[in-house]
Amino acid sequence: VNLAPSHIKKHGAGLDLAIAAGVLVADKQLPAHSIADLGMAGELGLDGSVQPVPGMIIIAAASGGGQFLAPVGSRAEVSLVRPGEVRLIGSLAELVHACTGDGPAPALAESREGDVAERSLLEFADVRGQPMARFAVEVAAAGGHHLLLIGPPGAGKTMLASRLCSLLPDLCDADALVTTRIHSAAGLPLPPGGLVRSPPFRAPHHSASTAALIGGGGASTRPGEVSLAHGGVLFLDELGEFNVAVLEALRQPLEEGRIRVSRLLGPRIMPARFQLVAATNPCPCGYLKAAGSCRCGSAAVSRYLRRLSGPLLDRFDLRIQVEPPDPHLLLGRGDEETTAQVATRVAGVRRMAADRGVRCNADIPPERIDEFAPLTASGRARLLESLDRGDLTGRGVHRVRLVARTLSDLSGGPRELDAEVLDSAIGVRVLPSSMASEHAS
Repeated sequence: VNLAPSHIKKHGAGLDLAIAAGVLVADKQLPAHSIADLGMAGELGLDGSVQPVPGMIIIAAASGGGQFLAPVGSRAEVSLVRPGEVRLIGSLAELVHACTGDGPAPALAESREGDVAERSLLEFADVRGQPMARFAVEVAAAGGHHLLLIGPPGAGKTMLASRLCSLLPDLCDADALVTTRIHSAAGLPLPPGGLVRSPPFRAPHHSASTAALIGGGGASTRPGEVSLAHGGVLFLDELGEFNVAVLEALRQPLEEGRIRVSRLLGPRIMPARFQLVAATNPCPCGYLKAAGSCRCGSAAVSRYLRRLSGPLLDRFDLRIQVEPPDPHLLLGRGDEETTAQVATRVAGVRRMAADRGVRCNADIPPERIDEFAPLTASGRARLLESLDRGDLTGRGVHRVRLVARTLSDLSGGPRELDAEVLDSAIGVRVLPSSMASEHAS
């Protein structure tokens, strides 16, 4: 069996249905004109049933022909594209009956707008005794800023990070469709309505390879974790345990919002606009600041911290030291704000960003920073002072202004950024003394 174009290697069970239709035409069981303007894809079972394959929404959107036949099990995703042109079949017999006129036409894949999965939100009020860390998570959610949490084991870093997605608004139509296509291509389960509306939360293990994180594989390039997190959050727990090459591979997608994967058959460009949240211990044992508790020698601490390069750390807009909470606050009733209360403020800042023509404040481009984050005289002097001392890089100045924009939006501050709000933005960017001295040396 040969499928044109012949120079592209064919693979995957999705070709089963089309091959079977071609065999039936060659055997005179189907008239050739009945499938002349018809696209189709699906895997055939031994009983003749037609099963879904990964990426059905992409195949249906890219297929030519007046109509497209898809497996019944793919109804939710294929109904999002080519409305009125996608029909559903459950078996090869249904295809034959429809093409020969011996049976009814396959049903249309009509979208059901009501099939929207209810979001499972984690309660932010469960995080107690961490006012600074809670505020940093709120700022990160409101402005789309990358966040690094540094602290000993059990301080609540993972708990904080896992609740960030609960503070984010639903994806817009464009982002939801792109994210749905990525998840479909990767073979991930889709919600009942087919469209992924909730921001994804991906948390790969620190043993993940470079290909698993950025994408790759053999003849079929599979989306990596950075693409699966598109529109949502990529959480890297135990950041210091990741392979150095894996971490350095994040630098391009963090800057461009997409990843270029070069393989033998040519380059592949995949969406990868995500919010990076990471958690790390200050040393291998995690108790660097606790008197008499740290079991690591200076050489071990140095090796551990040097796995995190300066360019990677510079891409974190917020770098927060998370200390163990006060036991009385941890075991008390607490009066922390709920997820709904914080999410309302986050949504307000996101609407301001949308009025500026961007998804979030972190997406404001350098050429428009003076328009959306103008400086007062005191603010400009404060940044010049930090640059002269070497506390900020050129990228750092831009990112500090974006964080200051978010802080001002959250507090209802003025349009122009003064020294006070810039001091606050610089304050949440400062590395802990142990890490700062190690990278300075």
